[in-house]
Amino acid sequence: MVNLEWYRTFKAIYKTGTLTGAAESLFISQPGVSLHLSSLEAYVGYKLFDRTGRKMHPTERGKVLFNAISEPLSKLEEVEKNFQKSTEKSTPTISVGMCFETFQTTLEQYVSTLPFNLIICFGEYPEMLDQLDKGILDLIITPKKGSSPNIEHEAFSSEQIILVGGNNVDIKSFQKILKSGDIEKVEDWLKEEKWYGTTGDMEHLFQFWTLNFGHKPNFRPNYIVPNLNSIIRCLKGGSGLAVIPDFLCKNEIDNKEISLVWEGNRKLENTLYFGCRKNTNHPNEIAHIKSLFRQVMK
Repeated sequence: MVNLEWYRTFKAIYKTGTLTGAAESLFISQPGVSLHLSSLEAYVGYKLFDRTGRKMHPTERGKVLFNAISEPLSKLEEVEKNFQKSTEKSTPTISVGMCFETFQTTLEQYVSTLPFNLIICFGEYPEMLDQLDKGILDLIITPKKGSSPNIEHEAFSSEQIILVGGNNVDIKSFQKILKSGDIEKVEDWLKEEKWYGTTGDMEHLFQFWTLNFGHKPNFRPNYIVPNLNSIIRCLKGGSGLAVIPDFLCKNEIDNKEISLVWEGNRKLENTLYFGCRKNTNHPNEIAHIKSLFRQVMK
């Protein structure tokens, strides 16, 4: 069955002529508008709009659909006004971008307590910076600063990239080789172990290896899992190595569920930033989310 919100979004796009205009009129995010439109087009089986630049021009079938649903939808909206108090306009919606693991470790536990609507988006950092600049996102958590004059970055924490392992890893043997100062033997020992990696991001491993051995690793991880939190859970099984940010596994190391193997002869650290537009419409809500991050990562 078709979702009536898809029709409401379709009508808003038709009236405003842009995805941004529709999002503003409905008090939802632009990605939400795009999702509603693509879902409706998939349901009816044909395109409803042609895009020219940022303008959305209805197709002939789009015009037919609009004429068919416009009056009935207006009547339903009138019923809603008369019988149900709407809170859409008084409850802002904030769109926040970050990596999946950061969300799970920090903000996820507070979502049900937030006094406003929240949309969490995951993606690559350059993509999130671009979406922030365009107004699709309101706030991002990132280790990389963009160059747009419309965005301000505020450093709030740092992460150290460390080598961790399961408790069955022979760390004493590794420490003995480290003390010898023979960096080639250190590298050979590490390459003999089983390694974990993720499907989408090997950057931490590449950076750590290059910083300490002068080149990228010439091996691939034995086990590829969905995300960094999956790696931590796998390491609790007792074996294997991985390179991950320290804040993601601090509790597991403190509880001796996994082991800190090596910080590297040269430590790899990243600064974490809040990124938001200088002229934001939701300063209070963004400040609230920032305070939660500072609380978790202090």
